[in-house]
Amino acid sequence: MSRESAPSPRGARTQRPAGGIRWRAWARHHRAMVLDSARRLLRRPLGSLMTMLAIAIALVLPAGLWLTLDSARLLDAELEQSATLTAYLEVGVGDSEAGRIEQALAAQAGVLDTRLITAAEGMAEFHQALGLRDALARLDDNPLPASVVVRPADPAPQAVRRLAERFEAVPGVDEVRLDLAWLERLRHLAELGQRVTLALGVLFGLGVLLVVGNTIRLAVENRRQEIEVITLIGATHAFVRRPFLYSGAWFGLGGGLLAWGLLTLGSDWLSAPVSALAASYGASFHLPRLGLEGSTILLCSSTLLGWLGAWIAVNRHLAESRPR
Repeated sequence: MSRESAPSPRGARTQRPAGGIRWRAWARHHRAMVLDSARRLLRRPLGSLMTMLAIAIALVLPAGLWLTLDSARLLDAELEQSATLTAYLEVGVGDSEAGRIEQALAAQAGVLDTRLITAAEGMAEFHQALGLRDALARLDDNPLPASVVVRPADPAPQAVRRLAERFEAVPGVDEVRLDLAWLERLRHLAELGQRVTLALGVLFGLGVLLVVGNTIRLAVENRRQEIEVITLIGATHAFVRRPFLYSGAWFGLGGGLLAWGLLTLGSDWLSAPVSALAASYGASFHLPRLGLEGSTILLCSSTLLGWLGAWIAVNRHLAESRPR
């Protein structure tokens, strides 16, 4: 190989780091735009705060409904665990026979546990619940039958109904009662709440896009001449979009932080009266909080919505200013 045809090592060295130089310049420009967009927001603190507050208000309602539904799902799970059905035995069945019937019911598939209530125990509970000990003491015979309280392994309404049909076929069982209407209503309400929350989330998400998009559109109009100049000297659309995209992301992140603060303050403010109200009914209930996962979802969603609103606004401006 001749000396002239050999590759130049100097050319290889100068060509090899070209990609690294471009990458460093790209990263340096991103870093500069992050800081520059933050400084521009800080120069107009009142206007920036109002925009972020509008975003926060748009995010608070769907986030609050989501937390409410989350607490309702926990309550639904607790109610499902307490779902039971009662098998009333025939009148006159003795305690030993009632024990055998309980064992037969407990052996059925889909039964988690059972509890036998004898006729005497049922009368005692009736006395305690109604306070009619003197009136009931005058009865010659105990009219209450023995019963077996069954907790099903699957609390779904259809599974419980099938279990009740099998219980009615067991000899010695007179009637099986179950009240699943409240559970079905609760599930229907939960499904309705989920759809309403989804619809409100979409609507308020569009509201965030409009708020950020309108703010970024005004910022683009204020810097129209600057954009035209850098476009004439060869700036790409990505270069033009970059500072506005970071501004939109800052707006979204600020709105998400304000929404998180409003939700936390609201939860703290309502926690005491809600707990007192639940305690008056003999229950224990605490308002749910966002937690780490919920806070991350809220902040990431708000930042993404802000970025997307800015992207739509800047792309629309670039499309309109494209030469024809």
